Amino acid sequence: MSAPVEPVGHERRMRVLAICCLSLFVVGVDATGVNLALPSIRRDLGADGSQLQWVIDAYTLVLASLLMLAGSTGDRLGRRRVFQVGLVLFGLGSLLCSAAQTPGFLIAARTIQAAGGSMLNPVAMSIITNTFRDPKERAQAIGLWGATVGLSMALGPVLGGLLVDGIGWRAIFWLNIPVVVAAVVLSALFVPESRADRVRRLDPVAQALVVVLLATLTFGIIEGRTLGWDSATVLACFAVAAAALVVLVPYELRREEPLLDPRFFASIPFSGAVLSAVLGFCAMGGFLFLNTLYLQDVRGLSPLRAGLMTLPMAGATALMSPVSGRIVGAVGPRLPLLLAGGGISLSGAMLLGVENGTSYVYLGVAYLAFGIGFGMLNAPITNAAVSGMPRTQAGVAAAIASTSRQVGMSLGVAVLPTVTYAQLRGPASTGLASASHLAWGLVLGCGVAVAALALVSTSPAAIRSRDRAAAELGAA
Repeated sequence: MSAPVEPVGHERRMRVLAICCLSLFVVGVDATGVNLALPSIRRDLGADGSQLQWVIDAYTLVLASLLMLAGSTGDRLGRRRVFQVGLVLFGLGSLLCSAAQTPGFLIAARTIQAAGGSMLNPVAMSIITNTFRDPKERAQAIGLWGATVGLSMALGPVLGGLLVDGIGWRAIFWLNIPVVVAAVVLSALFVPESRADRVRRLDPVAQALVVVLLATLTFGIIEGRTLGWDSATVLACFAVAAAALVVLVPYELRREEPLLDPRFFASIPFSGAVLSAVLGFCAMGGFLFLNTLYLQDVRGLSPLRAGLMTLPMAGATALMSPVSGRIVGAVGPRLPLLLAGGGISLSGAMLLGVENGTSYVYLGVAYLAFGIGFGMLNAPITNAAVSGMPRTQAGVAAAIASTSRQVGMSLGVAVLPTVTYAQLRGPASTGLASASHLAWGLVLGCGVAVAALALVSTSPAAIRSRDRAAAELGAA
């Protein structure tokens, strides 16, 4: 339970919501905008393919690793305080990113950005939940919060392309700094402080094991092409990742308040939601990365025009996200999950045939299909993760689902470009399109798997497993 804040007036509540949405907006724009800057970063800093992957994955990996810790830290130390610290770290990381002169420095600065970013999303959601007490008003506030995700995704590629074209890739990071400063000042003025009455215990061993698992697995995948899949370093990374997983599960089962309770995964709907998040966001991570390189390196588009080309995807995501939420509320998660899998599958199937001179109209339709599918994904994932769980565990379940999204994004940026680079023969300007076909086949597979999980995770047997897991968790 959370200690409620003192009642605040409607105008102040709206200001709190605006400040929280502002933090999410700048993080969302940064995430998609940086993808548009990758070719420019490669030319300016001399980054190779694996370093470009790390520019994205250094951020998503750290974010995935720290989301749950950041949420509990806000409950313990004060949500406004942790929110402000997150803003400062995100701004500092952005400033360091803009000053980078080498790929290694940029990657390190991205980890600082991510440490700050991990404190913004879960803590801001807690602030909103504790500020808006009326259930109807709270639902509307969370709806606006969710819509901000779609809007930031839609504007990110265009704004990123505009900044890269007009000023340079460093301007993407400069944009964050005045927004962060304004958010820090406004939060001090208007956001009430709040803490939880009862705080979950810290679980530093599990936190360390999660970091080791994600980092070594991703490093092995990204660097395997360069170092060799049978190299001692890569094999050691995979072995350490496997060992971390083997140790994590029994350790968490023995904990009274684990970071990641394995008993959640006895619920088929919950496990299906986690796997769907990983698969869907894996497809998204690879989609953004590969299309950025294809549109600029193969088709010769400017960053701005490349950003405009992705608008069908981003716009459909923004439009379909609230539609998906309404469908979930009316008929449950199965239909939107099937539509999500269908849209992603159709896009992957269309892009399987992409060539150096593929029609822009054809590409736009493929991007539109992906956006419709991806836009349908988020609401049923969250619903399936928390539905039927004890109220005391709903926040933890939602946090695990959020972490799964970031893990999926990291794996997408690690796996799909690595597969593409392994098939590349000659320069990217002539060979990237054909080399990406296997990666688009994997995107197709991700979509098919999401659709299959929709059927499995909503079956009567799945619902029974959810009820059994909820009863066990509620009795614990």
